[in-house]
Amino acid sequence: MVIWLLKTFSPLLEQLEVLSTGDSRVFLTARIALASLTSFLIALLLGPLAIRWLEKRFQERVDSASEKLNEIHASKNSTPTMGGIFIIGSILLSTLLWADLTNRYVQLGILTAAGFALLGAYDDWIKLSTTQNGLKPRQKLLVQMLFSGIVGTALYFSHSSLSSGLDLIMPVTRMTFYLGVLFIPWSILVMTGSSNAVNLTDGLDGLASGCMVFAGSAFAGLTYLAGHKVMAEYLQVPYIPGAGELSILLGAAVGAVLGFLWFNCYPAQVFMGDTGSLPLGALLGFAALVIRQEALLVIAGGVFVVETLSVILQVFWYRRTGNRLIACSPLHNHYLFKGQHEMKIVVRFWICSALLAIIAVASLKIAT
Repeated sequence: MVIWLLKTFSPLLEQLEVLSTGDSRVFLTARIALASLTSFLIALLLGPLAIRWLEKRFQERVDSASEKLNEIHASKNSTPTMGGIFIIGSILLSTLLWADLTNRYVQLGILTAAGFALLGAYDDWIKLSTTQNGLKPRQKLLVQMLFSGIVGTALYFSHSSLSSGLDLIMPVTRMTFYLGVLFIPWSILVMTGSSNAVNLTDGLDGLASGCMVFAGSAFAGLTYLAGHKVMAEYLQVPYIPGAGELSILLGAAVGAVLGFLWFNCYPAQVFMGDTGSLPLGALLGFAALVIRQEALLVIAGGVFVVETLSVILQVFWYRRTGNRLIACSPLHNHYLFKGQHEMKIVVRFWICSALLAIIAVASLKIAT
């Protein structure tokens, strides 16, 4: 496509790109920006059409176990959902246009996004078209683990020949732990966990999408640096040849989510559903695995982590004591129960997400 034309007719410019960025691909930095802008515009243009189509077929059904939560969210009933369709559509179209499709990380990233999106769409379809509450948790988890295992195995063989390719790296201290074949189950844990974390956070208008913009931007930058030999050496992070191209996919994801946020901000015209939250979370986990920065994912995606921990701790504490640790989980619901306005909660979580993304990127330089 566009990248093929550039590579075919601009060999001189490609050499200039090598000298300026250390990447052997044409205009990587420009293509990241163009991928973000393209996916944003596609999402913005497709949004109204997709919303009208979804409104006739898939409407949110507020039906949680908490009567108080159902009362609070009563106004969200009948809001179109499965908006992840035009998020993922925008990401894939922009990636196909601007990325090097021969790059193995781009290929695996597309596979990850498409696979988890299909799972999410099927789960949403069951939830909205039948009396069932989606797939059974074990079924859903099993499919997530299957997808993650396939991608993780491919990464294992790809990274086996790379220096630090199978190491778990701690930020700041630079301590490393060699995973070896344990990289495969580790990748299943990271991608499945990240996917479900974003899904749990998607409970208020604009919450998950706004936090995804910051976390996704951080990892778009981190993948660019990991694929840049000079910068990787300077920052003392693993140099992963070809990883820079993955920043185009992540840039496209950020642009698409921003376009979606245009319609998802309070009061939301559409929700992303599992169709959007599952693949977006999986993409973050995949990117972290590629560049060996899973620990930074915990920081950059700190809001997603805290939301997930709030659910785990709530369940554990309730089973152990019969009492609730917080008013309602995930954490954003706790603040709703305390009477805070939805928009105030969302903006404050955005601020935390932005700060955590900055800390994650800044931590690369702390120990150097």
